[in-house]
Amino acid sequence: MAAAWASGPASAEAVAARLLGLLWLVTVTTRPWAAAAAADEETFKCEDLKVGQYICKDPQINDATQEPVNCTNYTAHVQCFPAPNITCKDFSGNETHFTGNEIGFYKPISCRNVNGYSYKVAVALSLFLGWLGADRFYLGYPALGLLKFCTVGFCGIGSLIDFILISMQIVGPSDGTSYIIDYYGTRLTRLSITNETFRKTQLYP
Repeated sequence: MAAAWASGPASAEAVAARLLGLLWLVTVTTRPWAAAAAADEETFKCEDLKVGQYICKDPQINDATQEPVNCTNYTAHVQCFPAPNITCKDFSGNETHFTGNEIGFYKPISCRNVNGYSYKVAVALSLFLGWLGADRFYLGYPALGLLKFCTVGFCGIGSLIDFILISMQIVGPSDGTSYIIDYYGTRLTRLSITNETFRKTQLYP
């Protein structure tokens, strides 16, 4: 009975030792694969960085148009630099460990289409020569300009209305482009509601 009692704990210890050895072997053999998989999951595109993990340069402004120099189809791009010690895939798809001086990606920004019509010139013409229709001629509305010229700005009433509309940027160039306004100047931003606009549910008492 004593011999049987002694062999029981010894066999249990042997089984436990074998299980621990097997577990260690599995851990050692699968660790590189797990590390590689984790590395693949952690490597993401630099465009997916959160705010504060990168900084973007101000766009280079064209003096003639007062818009970014690379503005195409109402979109321009600025250079963005990830923070130091961040690893991500840059715009070329290469995994890079950044030091803060390398370009990580190009962020798109909105820009406007202009065609040489200056806001300041339009307002000045409307204020001083609006009764002659000079503002409408300048913006590409020759018929209205001629009508204002013949009626002396609709007896001054039409000139006043046009001055208000042009000053508020409601009336713009006839070709649908935007005024040339200083990039950091006062610009009108039109807000519109479409079927895709999120509308908060109204709660009535």
